[in-house]
Amino acid sequence: MKKLLKEKTSFVSDMLKGIALTDESHEVVADSIIVRKDKKEGKVALVSGGGSGHEPAHAGYVAEGMLDAAVCGEVFTSPTPDKVLEAIKAVATDAGVLLIIKNYAGDVMNFEMAMELAEIEGIKVDRVIVRDDVVIENKTQRRGVAGTVIVHKVAGYYAEQGLSLEEVKEKVEALLPNIATIGMAIEPCMVPTTGQYGFDLAEDEMEIGIGIHGEKGIYREKIESIDKIIERLMKEIESNLAFDDAVVMVNGMGGTPLSELSVTAHYIEEYFKANNKKITRLLVGNYMTALDMQGFSITVVKSDDTLLEALNSETKSKYFV
Repeated sequence: MKKLLKEKTSFVSDMLKGIALTDESHEVVADSIIVRKDKKEGKVALVSGGGSGHEPAHAGYVAEGMLDAAVCGEVFTSPTPDKVLEAIKAVATDAGVLLIIKNYAGDVMNFEMAMELAEIEGIKVDRVIVRDDVVIENKTQRRGVAGTVIVHKVAGYYAEQGLSLEEVKEKVEALLPNIATIGMAIEPCMVPTTGQYGFDLAEDEMEIGIGIHGEKGIYREKIESIDKIIERLMKEIESNLAFDDAVVMVNGMGGTPLSELSVTAHYIEEYFKANNKKITRLLVGNYMTALDMQGFSITVVKSDDTLLEALNSETKSKYFV
């Protein structure tokens, strides 16, 4: 295994120390929690997180205008309830705390357990669960993937506006059905803590419907040109979400060059034009990765003026651009 690390067992802790060095507005507490040094007062605080390996998610979105804390588990492993509770307590305000949870069994269980413990301690806390991965047919079982970053930004906007916990939750839950994501890969990721690939692909194959934890997809095909891949993915999205105008995120999975993400963005724009649809904002880059997986996901969000105002509002996160 060729990886830039010292010890497998210290991979996450070493990473977090490095992340803290690159942003003076951050600090690490309780070994695995990134928080804003400038603690929010009188407004709803936002906490998210999950297993590491998705960088810049989630620590990169701890910033004014987005998250107040990110809880970082081991690679592709949910953080424990006690760590989530520590994060809640570190950023809690009188206005309360909203947990933004990706829909994985471990994350949901551990975050909700932490929520119950926080409530026992008198902290006002609630949660939303993101389920934007359209490749899962059962909507209640859909995974939270790159669309979670859109939720971070929109929730951050409403929290900064001074809305109540109930109001922020209501706004976010109204947004969730309007987000649809699907991903693909041409190479799997290597997990540094295990030294194993998530799955195997032949040189001429691609995996459709991959997850963000190195999971293989729903099916595989012979690799196609990028315009054909986009048509395939957009067909899945459009069977789940009706839209004319949309915000589109082209999200790299960690190992895809920016040049190829830019090519992808070009052909997505061509697809929208050919189908008489409009992209109101285009986001291109690494937002929710799977270590060094080569591939991308498309997130489409049904657009309106309120969404654009939220997405265009100021944030000090250098990763939401």
